[in-house]
Amino acid sequence: MSDDVRQLEQLRMQTRAWLEVNIPQDWRAAMTDTQDQAFLQFQRNWMQSLVSAGLATSHWHVGWPGGGRSLAEQIVIVEELARADAPRLILYFISLYHAAMTLMEWGTPEQKNKHLPAILAGEVWCQGFSEPNAGSDLASLKTRAVRDGDHYIVDGQKIWSTLGQHADYCLLLVRTDASGPKQAGITFLLMDMRSKGVEVRPIRQITGDEEFAEIFLTGVRIPVANRLGEEGQGWRIAQTTLNSERGLTILELSERLSHSRWRLLEALGAGADGQLADDQLRREAVDVFIQIDALSAMVKDMMGRLVEGLDVGGTASMVKLFYAQVLRSFTALGLRSQPAALQQQPFTLGGGHETGNWSFDYMNSFMWTIAGGSNEIQRNIISERVLAMPREKYA
Repeated sequence: MSDDVRQLEQLRMQTRAWLEVNIPQDWRAAMTDTQDQAFLQFQRNWMQSLVSAGLATSHWHVGWPGGGRSLAEQIVIVEELARADAPRLILYFISLYHAAMTLMEWGTPEQKNKHLPAILAGEVWCQGFSEPNAGSDLASLKTRAVRDGDHYIVDGQKIWSTLGQHADYCLLLVRTDASGPKQAGITFLLMDMRSKGVEVRPIRQITGDEEFAEIFLTGVRIPVANRLGEEGQGWRIAQTTLNSERGLTILELSERLSHSRWRLLEALGAGADGQLADDQLRREAVDVFIQIDALSAMVKDMMGRLVEGLDVGGTASMVKLFYAQVLRSFTALGLRSQPAALQQQPFTLGGGHETGNWSFDYMNSFMWTIAGGSNEIQRNIISERVLAMPREKYA
């Protein structure tokens, strides 16, 4: 066994041992049908536990708690979090990845010193990228920022901002120039969500959750000191934001799905030996489990290539598209065990298959056909970058 492999296994055992002791008891039951304040407090407490253990910021630079880990080490930590069924840091995902990594690469010393310690202390960030008519085509955004001395005055609307109603700050893309190419006129700002003129409206989903919000901006004054980079660099900086987690999210989600098989079998009435008496259900479960294994193999192959520093091209789109399909099949089969109407829940710590309410999870699974790039956009990327198909233009 090489030293590198030995060190990874040591990290795995250390992480596993810490999780066995520190995962909150019965956390899933406590977070089912809970209210916002209880959810927020639970997330803050769990965030502080993971930060103290160096498990929340292994992707941060050296000098931060647990920072400076290699991608291979980060993968081990994510795998163990999923294996242990640890709560996900839904509230802090944008803060820990998108905001932190963008600040580390593009922030001024003053911006880093202000926000990075604050994130570790619990500062919540949201993302203001998508707009009603600029989601998949982000370069078409119309939110306008006009320079006024040492401030920008911003007017516009953002949508699908994850947990924006709870955020302290927002990563905001605005248009400062409309005269040239669309990408060239975009600027990146850091917006205090308590600024005058900011109105946040949670979006009630079919599940009853309010996981997303729309943000209305009317004459919002944002200091020029809160700009990342120069005017017109927003598109380039946004690529750092969007690439900040390097496949770790889909790795964690696929691992959690794989480890959730027992929950599905239990819901379908499997015996103590894990076998289903109903032949049709058994066939369908085997089909879904094969899909999960195929997804896991695809993700591990992609992550292995990323560890080696290789370009994965359109593979990420293939994985994301397949995950959305497998998740739908998984939750649809679970729904067979729970045909009753959806139980309304103000907020549930779920990620598409984790709540135990199969009606809820099935409806929530549709989100993954849109989130992170719709299935249609993923198919376009696959056809162009993987299959090298020509882009057709229609009148």
